[in-house]
Amino acid sequence: MPGLLRKNIRFFLLAGLAGLGLRLFFVFWFPGVVDDSRLYADIAKNWLQHGVFGITNSGVIMPTLSRLPGYPAFLAVIFAVFGRDNFRAVLIVQVVFDLGTCLLIADLARRCLSERAAKAAFVMSAVCPFLANYAAAALTETLEVFFTALALDLAAVGLRGKVSQGEILSNPAPWLGCGLAVGGAILLRPDGGILLAAIGGYLLIVVLLSLRRGGTVQGFFSTGSVVKAGLILGLGAGLALLPWTLRNLRTFHRFEPLAPRYANDADEAPMGGFNRWTKTWMADYVSVEEIYWNVPGDAIDVGRLPSRAFDSELQRQETTALFADYNRDKDITPEMDAHFAALAAARIRHAPLRYYAWLPGLRIADMWLRPRTELLPPDPRWWEFNDDSQWVAVSVVFGVVNLIYVCLAAAGVIGRRSFFGSFFALGLFVFFILLRSAFLGTLENPEPRYTLECYPVLILLGSAIFR
Repeated sequence: MPGLLRKNIRFFLLAGLAGLGLRLFFVFWFPGVVDDSRLYADIAKNWLQHGVFGITNSGVIMPTLSRLPGYPAFLAVIFAVFGRDNFRAVLIVQVVFDLGTCLLIADLARRCLSERAAKAAFVMSAVCPFLANYAAAALTETLEVFFTALALDLAAVGLRGKVSQGEILSNPAPWLGCGLAVGGAILLRPDGGILLAAIGGYLLIVVLLSLRRGGTVQGFFSTGSVVKAGLILGLGAGLALLPWTLRNLRTFHRFEPLAPRYANDADEAPMGGFNRWTKTWMADYVSVEEIYWNVPGDAIDVGRLPSRAFDSELQRQETTALFADYNRDKDITPEMDAHFAALAAARIRHAPLRYYAWLPGLRIADMWLRPRTELLPPDPRWWEFNDDSQWVAVSVVFGVVNLIYVCLAAAGVIGRRSFFGSFFALGLFVFFILLRSAFLGTLENPEPRYTLECYPVLILLGSAIFR
């Protein structure tokens, strides 16, 4: 990559300045400091000032395991250098990380495709409004995408090490670095584990293929070298997670290498019944904003529920009465949660295919295809066109831009397969997107930001058509 930069210094400088300008526009005009940002900041300040990884509850600092330590650690460093609650400094540093992500994506394209594709990938990354928008939000996404791109780039280094000599473990350093990068992604968000599953699972597939072909795959990979690469990958990720796991064992006396599924603390019961009920009808991000995020704490308008939330008039009446009970205290009691669980069970029995196939598919499609304006002022019900005309235009433009990136990636896979260094390089990236998408379909809250981690791969695949 240094050689490519030297040969094309003016190109990368101009594209980088464009990317910087776009990100600073979002930082100064649409900075994203939301409730989650303040929660992370509270943990960071308690950790920095009192040595306790915890949240402040009624003036008392309580140890927590509801959030992983990666982002609070990042905030603590920024606050220690630039002052407490200096979110502007946080966003500026994230801009630097995001521009680093652009370079990593370009390097990935250089390794797997060509120098021309690397230049296209850098431009696509630099001017991507979705990456730029989240760089201006005090949330985990920017660092998560950075570590995802870093891990995939190092995996590409490992996979393309000394292929001509039938060995992918010419140097264990890339696989150790890949494992540490994966660990960094997991320490930011628990779904970073999908990255480990994708790379590790892909290596397992290669092992199985090699065993069927007498110990090698197309003369490229020996079984032993792939196994060693997988072990080193797992070692790197495990080393990154070890301190957090030991802390939870010592503090809470429980084995928790990640964070609870519903981000609840050790003394909080998850709303399992309510969450399962939402999965019987939730299909789009609008319902996440209007229903899911309001529970508990805010009143809910049952009129916002789509018609697919009821299988009969009796069920509609039952649900309406249940929400009327909730709206009195704005909390889910164990009895209410049990009632929601019973509703969910009845709905799943009535339409199992809807629960296990159609709705997950719709949630995946919504996360991939809707306009990514959730951090901006446009109404999430953009298709009703009842917002200010400027924000309707922003929603339409963002939707079209997102569709262009998806279509470019599809064209790169379908029409330019031979441009990739080998089947293995392409296969890993496609496997990662498919695995992450399948996992996201199991969630009840389809948020478009959850597919942002796939954008390094999306841009890489799209750059193939410019080779």
